[in-house]
Order: sequence, then structure tokens, then C-alpha cells
Amino acid sequence: MTTANRRTGLRSNRNFRLLWTGQAISIVGDLIFDVTVVLWVGTVVAGGESWAPTAVSAVLIAAAAPILVVGPLAGVFVDRWNRRTIMIWANLAQAILSFAMLAVAVTGGDLPAVTQLSAICFLVFLSNSAAQFFNPARFAVIGQAVPESDRPRAFGLFSATSNTAAILAPPLAAPILFASGVEWALGINAVSFLVSALCVWAVRLRPAEPAERTPHQGFWNELKEGFAFFVTMRPLVILILGTCVYMFGIGALNVLEVFFVTDNLATNASWLGTITAAAGAGTIVGALLTGRVSGRLGEAKVFSWGLVAIGLLVLLYSRQTALIPALVVLMLAAVPLGMVSTILGPLVLKIVPDHLLGRVNSIMNPLTYTTSITAMAVTGVLAGTVLADFDTTVAGVRFTTVDTVYGVAALFMIAAGAVVFRPLRNALKKAPEGGQDAPAVSDSGAERV
Repeated sequence: MTTANRRTGLRSNRNFRLLWTGQAISIVGDLIFDVTVVLWVGTVVAGGESWAPTAVSAVLIAAAAPILVVGPLAGVFVDRWNRRTIMIWANLAQAILSFAMLAVAVTGGDLPAVTQLSAICFLVFLSNSAAQFFNPARFAVIGQAVPESDRPRAFGLFSATSNTAAILAPPLAAPILFASGVEWALGINAVSFLVSALCVWAVRLRPAEPAERTPHQGFWNELKEGFAFFVTMRPLVILILGTCVYMFGIGALNVLEVFFVTDNLATNASWLGTITAAAGAGTIVGALLTGRVSGRLGEAKVFSWGLVAIGLLVLLYSRQTALIPALVVLMLAAVPLGMVSTILGPLVLKIVPDHLLGRVNSIMNPLTYTTSITAMAVTGVLAGTVLADFDTTVAGVRFTTVDTVYGVAALFMIAAGAVVFRPLRNALKKAPEGGQDAPAVSDSGAERV
């Protein structure tokens, strides 16, 4: 397929446009909701109370727990049931739960603070549990709706949309909460789920062939089947190891970023938001470039060389001592980061058979999430104990706590990129196709599945 055809493929792909529209609206609602709930609990429900920080922590734990508790199990059902139907019902459930939270907000004045908090945590847990079904189902539906040649660009647009929303949506949360009340943010989130469900309902895909459907073998047997495939499929193992390395490095950077700004860059902590926005802008650029670059280099090179590029630029970033050069270097480092994050989806679709996508996706997500959390915990402990007063000079170059951690993380990324390239490229050549290149049917005469 020519480059010109690839560029126009997504424009004429009705299913992709619907999926993209639904996600764009839903992600904005989600981000406004996430920030609003934290502000609502911290300043209204537990406002003025000594246990307010604990209340906020409880909400964050309720939001994170489904990733680790529900996520690994949801994949079995995603592989059993109709993925499009799962997405619709998950969105509808999330809309109902958002309206239930709206009811808590409206009647909150008549309820004890602890009761309000318990209800909020419970509803947040249920909503994020529904997301553990929606996300792997959406991943598989994208694989069916978008031909293989268009997937890097498709995932790039999804990623760019999410990162753009992450920059623009959170600043809207506080004004909405304090000017209009929490009810508006909760209502916006509920409506966004309804719109997303409507978009998914309008998607038309070819019916699954009988050969693509596998008989049920029992929940635990199916779960073990997905895990066995995950640990024995060499390109998948290589891919996830490389992903965990860079996720560990990014987690370490996030924990110490404020200290890098104040200590290494010798500037006010208020610039942290600008630095975060610069990184987000670079990630968006990288996501949008992924389709073009992977078409020329191939997915394996984008992933492995991207890791090396991230590491080199983070290493350079760790040596910065002034704000403006640091902003430039970080934005440049975020470009390959956006590419690596984006190309992961097309690579997984290329490797994993359709009937295992839900289970594999539900293993990968908790694993990468756990890696990120572990990185933040380990970094915080090391920076606060063993490396708390680290300050030494080697060959005329000064190393302190933060830049040393950044430098070590960067070296791991470089090593990971260099190590995984050849095995990943060779493994991809030998691996059977995941069976995801079946094009969506045209609008005329299409069947809803």
C-alpha cells in the first residue's frame, strides 16, 4: 500500500472515526472527573478535617485497585464475549455509576462525611472495574476495524488525543467545581460515557468467522491459556521487558521531577507545570509521527531505537542546569517516548491471535502499571535514604541525588533498546501473524456484531 493510500485510509474508515470520536469525548470527561473527584473529596467532603489526605488516598486506591484486582480476570470474559457489546455495556454501566455519584453529590449535605466518602470510593471502584472490561475490548475492536498498515497511525491519533486531553482537560476541573459545583463535572462525565456508547453502537464490523471462535474451557483453564501464551511467546516477552524498563525509568523521573526543577535547575517549583506541558507536547508530536516513521523503519526499529533515543536524551536532560535548555531537551526526549508508547499497540496486535487479545492485554496492563508504581516507590525510598545526601565529583563532573537517579534510569533505557532490537526483529520474522488484519466491512450491507 502506498503512503498516500495509508494517509487516506483512516479518513475513509467510518469505524475508526466513530471509535476515535467516542474516545476523544470520553477521555475529556474522565480527566475532568478524575481531578474533580480528588478536589471534591479533599476540599468539600473532608474539607477542614485532619483526615482529608487519608480520604484522598482512599479514592486514589479505589481507582487503582481494579487495575490489579479486576484487570487480570476481565480478559477471559473479553475473549469469550462480543467485544463491541462489552464496550457498550461498560460505557452504560459507567454512565449509571456517574449518575449515582451525582446523586451522592446532590444529597451529600444530608449524609455524614464518612458515608459520602465510602459511597464515592465504592462507585469509583465499580466504574474503574468496568473500564477493565472496556479497555481490552476496545483494543481488540481497533485491531479488527483498522487494517494492519493503518494501525501505527491510528494508535498515534488515539495517543495524541489522550495526551492533548491530559494537557487541556485538568485545568478545566477546578473552575467547573468551584464555579458551578461538582454536579456539573459528574454530569459531563456521565454524558461522555453515553456518547461513547452511542459511537460504539454505530460501529459496524464483519461477523466473526466460526474458526475464530473457541469453545469455553472453564474460567481458570482459559486464564492459564492466556498466561501460558504470554510467557512463551518470545517477541511478546521481549516487548514487555523493554516496556517495563522504560516504564520504570519514567516512573523514577516523575517522582523526582519537582526536586530536579528546584535543585538542579535552580528555579521555582511553579515551573513544574510548564515542564510537564513540554513533555506532553513532545509526546503528542511523537505519537503523530509514529505512522510515518514506522512505515520507513519498521515497528521493531521504532520500538528499540526509540528506547535508545529516550535514554540518550534523558541522560542529556539529567546534566541540565538551566530551565530553557532543559525544556528543549525534555520535549525532544518525549518525541521518541510518544513513538515507543504508540507502536506498542500495533506490535501486540501483530503478535497476539484475536482469541487471546483480551487475556494478554489484561496481563500487560497490570504488569506495566505495577512496574510504574514499583519504580516510584523504589525511587522515593532510595532518594530519601541511601542517596539522600549523595554529592560527589567524578572527572570534574558533579553528581547529586536526582541527576544520578536520572542518569542510571537513562542507561537502563539505552541498554534495553540495544539488547531488544535484534531478538525482537528476529522473533517478529518468525512469529505467526496475530490474525488481526481482517478489514472492517463497508458501510453498505454491514452486520452489527
